[in-house]
Amino acid sequence: MNKTVLVMFASLMFAGAAMAAEGNPRAGKMKATACAACHGADGNSAAPSFPKLAGQGERYLVKQISDIKSGARAVPMMAGQLDNFSEQDIANVAAFYASKTASTGQADPALVEKGAAIYRGGIADRNIPACAACHSPTGSGMAAAGFPALSGQHADYTAAQLKAFRAAADGREGRSNDGDAMVMRTIAFKLSDSEIEAVSSFIQGLHK
Repeated sequence: MNKTVLVMFASLMFAGAAMAAEGNPRAGKMKATACAACHGADGNSAAPSFPKLAGQGERYLVKQISDIKSGARAVPMMAGQLDNFSEQDIANVAAFYASKTASTGQADPALVEKGAAIYRGGIADRNIPACAACHSPTGSGMAAAGFPALSGQHADYTAAQLKAFRAAADGREGRSNDGDAMVMRTIAFKLSDSEIEAVSSFIQGLHK
């Protein structure tokens, strides 16, 4: 799949994901108080299994929070925590985290070359596109399109999500909320464990 086709499919995937309400960061800070236990007070989680939310695009956050609430994205640890969130609450929380700055991390020096090659150039002989095509060369994502920022994200979390997409593509329990175009499932299905480890580590050390 070339970059143009990938972006077209991804755009279709997010076509109906526009925010229904304008978020208020100040109100979102109050609503996100309980989220701090796992995601950090400013959205920079300390635990590598919990994602950093700081600096993430509002559109992406609204979609993911909404999907978790509806069950479209299964996150057992968040079961019931969003039951009382309205659409406005979700928009506010998304705006709060989007207003924060994501912390940076470090890549494993032994994995940088391999991870960088995949992130920047993909794997041509398996039609795996470059991550940079949708997530930008600096990992800042494309907020308007709903493509998530990846820069500095915990390697453990990124690897877990790629494996969850891969599992879903294989018909097993995993993550399937990447839309009908199945962009992430299709890509992850072609990646080996070592490739996932390398690109996840590179992303952790990627700076905007």
